[in-house]
Amino acid sequence: MAGTDPKDRARAAVVAALPGLVALSHAIAGTPETAFEEVRAAAWTADALRAGGFRVTAGAGGLATAFTAEAGTGPLVVAVCAEYDALPGIGHACGHNLIAATAVGAGLGLAPVAEELGLCVRVVGTPAEEGGGGKIALLDAGVFDDVHAALMVHPWPVDRLEATCLAVSHVEVAFTGRTAHASAAPWQGVNAADAMVVAQVALGLLRQQLPPGDQVHGIVTSGGEAANIIPETVTGRFMFRSTTAEGLARLVPRVRACFEAGGLATGAAVDVAPLAPDYSHMVSDPGLLAAYRANAEVLGRSFPADDAGEPAPTLSTDMANLSLAVPSIHPMLGIEAGGSVNHQPEFAAACVAPAAEAAVHDGSVAMAWTAIDAARPGALREHLLAR
Repeated sequence: MAGTDPKDRARAAVVAALPGLVALSHAIAGTPETAFEEVRAAAWTADALRAGGFRVTAGAGGLATAFTAEAGTGPLVVAVCAEYDALPGIGHACGHNLIAATAVGAGLGLAPVAEELGLCVRVVGTPAEEGGGGKIALLDAGVFDDVHAALMVHPWPVDRLEATCLAVSHVEVAFTGRTAHASAAPWQGVNAADAMVVAQVALGLLRQQLPPGDQVHGIVTSGGEAANIIPETVTGRFMFRSTTAEGLARLVPRVRACFEAGGLATGAAVDVAPLAPDYSHMVSDPGLLAAYRANAEVLGRSFPADDAGEPAPTLSTDMANLSLAVPSIHPMLGIEAGGSVNHQPEFAAACVAPAAEAAVHDGSVAMAWTAIDAARPGALREHLLAR
């Protein structure tokens, strides 16, 4: 039976909800939907909160697959971010099904204690983390204007307090040339595929001169129709990353020059179009992160890699943009992944394996307890309310 301590009651609420949270995680994993197409995942996540007594608003920030769900009316507003978009081709290989389930779990854990703690808990359904920048759109739309703290956890093969979140730009590149018979009259064509090759070679050479932390990678999404037709249109998708937003601003023109070189060398026209707003670097809030660590350790989690000073994993997330506006944390929640890593099919399987159920419990409870620590009278609450 739950005790009178808010943390005991929050954990009891999570335990009571756990079968439904696991079912939600499995349902989202079994029906992967990519960026801005998460119709079922958003509805299921919102419905789980509505059934728990939350006040749900669909279409938050003008995004069809976003929502807000609130419980409590206190002056301290803590947002818990739920992601639920999948990766193209390999489904939930980044574990966003677990992110959604833990966000719901944290919300349901906090709902019974929110009023007495002077807390408003807001679970925010945030679509399109995988390249669409849903949180940035919600931030721009004012969904987080009154939020004092934002929390989420992200599945990873081991527990880590932080990742190195690189600033990133996502673009689509299109080269347009002119078709011709590849044998009879190749000189009449302008080969868009050659333009892409020149650009990729230029990028490969540029990498030798990039500062540590800067990265460029991409794929060709269309490369011609037949071997005997000079390709007229070739397209690709690329990402450029840097350790800071300022570094990204310096990197972008250097990368764009490589694409322009492909067009210049072949005579093809080149168009570089953004696919999403740029993601920034991330700054974690020290007080929230310390509270999360203490709570995770009570649950049996540990952070030896952080204590040993091992390099943090590198990734990019639109949670980073939110962190520059709202005190935020984005710790990595360890799951037993059998040696696999994020963005591998094996990791998607690990995110619905029986061992992942412990992560649903621990992530939900650790976030709920962290919000309770933030809501209690003291320096952390005052720090957050000062925003």
